[in-house]
Amino acid sequence: MSDRIMFLGTKGGPSVRKGGPMPSSSLLQLNGKSYVIDCGLGVTRSLVNADVPLTQIDAIFITHLHCDHILELGPLIYTAWASGRTAPLDVFGPAGLVEYWANFMAAMSFDHGLRTGGERRTPLSKLVTIYPINENYRTNLGTTKVSAKRVEHPPVIDCFALRFDTPNHSIVMSADTCYFPPLAEFASGADVLVHEALLSAGIDTLVKRLNGGQGLRDHLMAGHTMVEDVGRIATAANVGHLILNHLVPADDLTFTTADWQSAIFPTWKGRMTVATDGLSIPLAPESLS
Repeated sequence: MSDRIMFLGTKGGPSVRKGGPMPSSSLLQLNGKSYVIDCGLGVTRSLVNADVPLTQIDAIFITHLHCDHILELGPLIYTAWASGRTAPLDVFGPAGLVEYWANFMAAMSFDHGLRTGGERRTPLSKLVTIYPINENYRTNLGTTKVSAKRVEHPPVIDCFALRFDTPNHSIVMSADTCYFPPLAEFASGADVLVHEALLSAGIDTLVKRLNGGQGLRDHLMAGHTMVEDVGRIATAANVGHLILNHLVPADDLTFTTADWQSAIFPTWKGRMTVATDGLSIPLAPESLS
């Protein structure tokens, strides 16, 4: 298994359109391990389509509890278990995950009872461990060091950027955040920075289509990062490769990659990729130069 990052869902927000991108989820494969980051709608099918066995996911990370990042967490784990997974699974994320998981398992109690009874499967309670993370959270997964940084995504308090450091690579995932200059220090020198991005030219059309009104507009402006400011973060952090993800808008064909490139060019002159569903980027050392 080669080291890579794969984008399973690149759309910001929970709505979906026929033929359009899916909400947030990514796959990070490092040192022979597979880590899922966020579990928006469609993550299970996307992993299967990417030839990633659900029984061989090594850990799941959730950046925050908005539905476009967590809606399919329970179904992913349950489907893996129902498909024959017997290995333990660690899930990392905000403290609210403990309640989410308890409520999900309560909702599945009838089916779970049948499968642990008649099918004699190991109860999921013995396989899944939730690890709440906070501002100072650090952990080692083999030779991969994982650290968290609380970012600002009002009104959500517990929203965490994640950094994965290995002997060969350093990858930072911004999570959802407004323009947050301290993120540059957290991402300093990273080979890859994956950062959410908001294109100002698409806001009016998006708000109108979703009947969101002023409330949606206020949320977008307060809780997300204009692509020009993403460029400022990447420049200050001196990252090797900037990848725009959690795109808003992502499913408006009026806008193309060229629009994102044009908007960020004044603040970022380095390597840049606009993520799309299914995009796989190798993390071989030569690909990061």
